[in-house]
Amino acid sequence: MGSFSIGHWLIVLLIVVLIFGTKRLKSIGSDLGGAIKGFKKGMNEDEDKPSAEPQKRLESDEPDAEFPERKNDKSRSA
Repeated sequence: MGSFSIGHWLIVLLIVVLIFGTKRLKSIGSDLGGAIKGFKKGMNEDEDKPSAEPQKRLESDEPDAEFPERKNDKSRSA
């Protein structure tokens, strides 16, 4: 019940090949590889280009969100 032996994995591989076929598995593998390659390229490009402007904080006197429970219970604000 713990780990699977090599025989178990070969049976699973055989069933997967029978269900999907070799052409479809090759297609799925190449698509997955291309997606991983594109993701890594995007991550490397993002690290190479530091942000030119620092993030700005918006200054406003208005609250960000309204909380109805705070309006009803004004005794806590004092």
